[in-house]
Amino acid sequence: MRVRPWIGTAVRLGLAAVWLFAGGSKVTDLAGSGRAVNAYQVFPYDLAMVIGAALPFIELALGVLLLIGLATRLCAVVSAGLLVVFIAGITSAWVRGLRIDCGCFGVGGELAAGQTPAYGPEIARDLAFLALAGFLVWWPRTALSTDSWVNNSR
Repeated sequence: MRVRPWIGTAVRLGLAAVWLFAGGSKVTDLAGSGRAVNAYQVFPYDLAMVIGAALPFIELALGVLLLIGLATRLCAVVSAGLLVVFIAGITSAWVRGLRIDCGCFGVGGELAAGQTPAYGPEIARDLAFLALAGFLVWWPRTALSTDSWVNNSR
C-alpha cells in the first residue's frame, strides 16, 4: 500500500501531460479546433465552433490541476467523462463512415484523399487514458500533490 501513492503520482502526472499536450496543441488555433469538432457532424456549426474553442482551455485546466494535484478525484471524473465523450465521438464517426482525423492532439478535420482514418488506435489510446482516469477516481490520494498537503494540514 505504500507504493500506491507513488503509482498514483505517475498516473496523475501522465494524465496531466496528456491534457497539457492536447490543450496546448489546439489553443493557438481555436478556429481549427472548432472545425475539428464540426467534422464529427454531431452539432450545428456554431455550437461546434464554441465547443472547439472552449475544449483546449478545459484540457489545459485539467492538466494544470492534475499537475499540481489539486481536486484530483474531481479532475479524474471530468477526465473520464471527456474521454467517454471522445470515444463515443470517434466510434460514431467510424460507424457513420466519416473520414476524419480526431483532432485529439492538434487540429483535426476531414482527411485528404488517400489518407486512412486511425479510429481503432485512437479508441484504444483513449481507453488507456480512461483507465488512468479510473485509477485516479478510485485512488485519488497521490504523493507530491496539493491535495495531500491540504488534507495533512487539517
